[in-house]
Amino acid sequence: MDQHAPPQRMGRLAAAAVFATTLEWFDFLIYATAAALVFGHLFFPSVSPVAGTLASFATFAVGFVARPLGGIIAGHVGDRFGRKPPLVGAMLIMGVATFAIGVLPGYDAIGSWAPALLVLARLVQGIGVGAQWGGAALLLTEHAPVERRGFYGSLVQTGAIFGAVAGNMFFLLLNALLGEEQFLAWGWRIPFLSGLVLVAIGAYVQLRIEDTPVFRELRERSSTSREEAGLRKAPLVEAVRSYWREILQAAGAFFVVNATFYILISGMLGYATTTVGMSRSTILWCVMAAGLTQVVTMPLFGMLTDRMGSRKRLYLTGTVLMAVFAFPMFWLVDTGSVPLVFLALLVGFTIHATMYGPQATLYAEMFPADVRYSGASLGYQFASVFAGGLAPFIMTALLAATGASWSVAAYIIGCAAVTFVAVATIKERFGRDLYETSDAVGAGKH
Repeated sequence: MDQHAPPQRMGRLAAAAVFATTLEWFDFLIYATAAALVFGHLFFPSVSPVAGTLASFATFAVGFVARPLGGIIAGHVGDRFGRKPPLVGAMLIMGVATFAIGVLPGYDAIGSWAPALLVLARLVQGIGVGAQWGGAALLLTEHAPVERRGFYGSLVQTGAIFGAVAGNMFFLLLNALLGEEQFLAWGWRIPFLSGLVLVAIGAYVQLRIEDTPVFRELRERSSTSREEAGLRKAPLVEAVRSYWREILQAAGAFFVVNATFYILISGMLGYATTTVGMSRSTILWCVMAAGLTQVVTMPLFGMLTDRMGSRKRLYLTGTVLMAVFAFPMFWLVDTGSVPLVFLALLVGFTIHATMYGPQATLYAEMFPADVRYSGASLGYQFASVFAGGLAPFIMTALLAATGASWSVAAYIIGCAAVTFVAVATIKERFGRDLYETSDAVGAGKH
């Protein structure tokens, strides 16, 4: 059946989804920048600079530990009651948690309560972003015409880039306007206070979004046969019981994508400033400018998969390229030359886009309608714990242990190997009927 939204409505949906996702990821990712530049000094002043940075990145990773919980809750709600409710809830709790970080006193003021409350706020942030991604991805893929599904799915992914770039730009502006003492004392708090804007604007935008035609069809069918629509079963239980292979494949597929993203946007900030000797503002500009290109490259690669008739082929190509480029990327960064550092980041972000662009659509096509939110969210969020959440921490630890960037390049190659195996084993379901339920598919036929 073909109930996709007309082009004009798709445009409005895409704009709303990207805007809401940008706000969500802005709040989540400004923590990464602050963790690299501020939190070690402010919340862990009694330890060495390296230990402080490690502790700071450890609190950063805590948000990723909470993301599966957010995905589990949102998956259950999203598969049973619609894609909209968990999106609205995610925006609200993310905004409140981010604002709380912005007003949190440092270690000098309240002692060990400061890092403890920082961890708590980060946990709530993790639940919020864990709940949000699956709904935003399905909002567009389930509305989109099948021939443009890859393109529209990729637009959701640009929200993370817009959010990261906006966060870096905010910190660059503060760095230009404030002195070091002012920035460390109170300037870093300003981006976090914007969490209240997310509560107000995000809730308004999300509440005006119409639920997807796929879920509306499930709901209509449930009025005469709830079992047929799959709405009486616990979606999480059904997803884990019947689609655990797909969940593991989705998690593995995200491994190198998530790890390299946080190495590029966060790990490189600390590495370039402390090891290579670049100024904070210079590396921020390089990361921001190179990352911003993904708002073009990801939709292009998403569109390319629509033309290729395959999500897997491009994804596998990107995985191999990322492994091949791991060592050259650090060789270029180690020169300290601004043009070469920018080139390294530009190529890294472009390769990353070949995988991250088509990812939302790949995941949507892996699962039937009644467990799609749960399955896609579980795979995505569990991988984020071990890949993205630990990547800056692992990078800092490897550099401290070996004193050389080759160890981080080897780590990227290891992540790429996991992703390659996972994606290679995924069954190609390009153009899948997204209305198909697990009952229709039948256990063991996927």
